Amino acid sequence: MSVSAPAGTRTPVARMVAQGRRRRASRRRVVVLTLAVLVVAGFLVTLMAGQTFYPLGDVVRVVLGEQVPGASFTVGRLRLPRAVLAVAAGFCFGLGGVTFQTMLRNPLASPDIIGISWAASAAAAVAIVSLSLDRAQVSFLAIVSALAVALLVYTLAFRDGVAGTRLILIGIGIAAMLESVTSYVLSQAADWDLQEALRWLTGSLNGTTWEQVVPVVVALAVLAPVLLSQGRDLSALQLGDDTAAALGVRVERTRLTVIVASVGLIAFATSAAGPIAFVAFLSGPIAARLVGTDGSLLVPAGLVGALLVLVADFTGQFAFDIRYPVGVVTGVLGAPYLVYLIVRTHRAGGSL
Repeated sequence: MSVSAPAGTRTPVARMVAQGRRRRASRRRVVVLTLAVLVVAGFLVTLMAGQTFYPLGDVVRVVLGEQVPGASFTVGRLRLPRAVLAVAAGFCFGLGGVTFQTMLRNPLASPDIIGISWAASAAAAVAIVSLSLDRAQVSFLAIVSALAVALLVYTLAFRDGVAGTRLILIGIGIAAMLESVTSYVLSQAADWDLQEALRWLTGSLNGTTWEQVVPVVVALAVLAPVLLSQGRDLSALQLGDDTAAALGVRVERTRLTVIVASVGLIAFATSAAGPIAFVAFLSGPIAARLVGTDGSLLVPAGLVGALLVLVADFTGQFAFDIRYPVGVVTGVLGAPYLVYLIVRTHRAGGSL
């Protein structure tokens, strides 16, 4: 029978391991805190800066509900809903993307790649162009379609469990079909409907209202705790289904729970802001580079997603002579990384 050594008599190796854990935990706390501060700073900058600059004091008064001449309309009615949606949607995309990447142990397994975002996009295109539905109905149809396609991909990929590669390949195939549906619908659209559909499909925060923001915030408040409660089991899935089951994880139950929660987050965010390109894809790898791979990446990836959308939206508005939707800016960032990831994986002899 072995007896644990007292803390004062630990071997040098044990002390080094303990010190390494403390350093990683400390680094993680510092990075998460820094990301949170950057998100708050970015949020305030988007409220203060624009065609007209308002001092921080006026912004805080408006946020607290006071009437400030000029600022109440510009900040309270125009900038505040847009900034809140940027944070909420970015956090949703970050959480949903890193959940799929962690669960399937593949950096390509994000909703952008495996068809979930394309399901919402195709549904929105049909709703706008063919059915002439209003914004609320478009959002509802996008949410339902994303959930339905996620269930379809999961069902087709299930065979004695869900293999990550099989799910990704099926998702890519379905995404290609949905993309062709979207292209066909747009080719038949009238000019006005085409402009509205393209604005939605690009991913844009222009004209954001509180009616768009509230469902996303509610979804985030309900579904994010579900994902966070599954963080330990989700990390165990990275070790493989058999190992996770040996550790006491109910594999299929955990997988189904996190899929439903993450798809719900992606669907609600997409329904309000459109499929903002590559935020779900980029947030997880960036968070992993910042905090390391030890521990859950859910909160860091959510913060990275929120920061990406805030910065990309502000950049698209004011960094160029022409205003670009947020999805254009994130697409410029994400596309080269996707190519780099595929080339790196191929050269390393790995599989996608």
